Amino acid sequence: MTLRYTVQGDTEQETAAGLRLLLTLGLQPAMPPRQLTDQRWMARAVPTEAPAGDDPGRGFDVP
Repeated sequence: MTLRYTVQGDTEQETAAGLRLLLTLGLQPAMPPRQLTDQRWMARAVPTEAPAGDDPGRGFDVP
């Protein structure tokens, strides 16, 4: 499972400012601010490393 943190704003500048806040928490950008439908903006960030014990591709019930 990949963690993604999303910022939504009314303007590109507002969304970029929110993304900068996520970067101060040690995240890395995954999607720069982009305009979506209805004049909304979105940006995404992800952790720099996978959480401890995270094994991609395996479900909770798989030993």
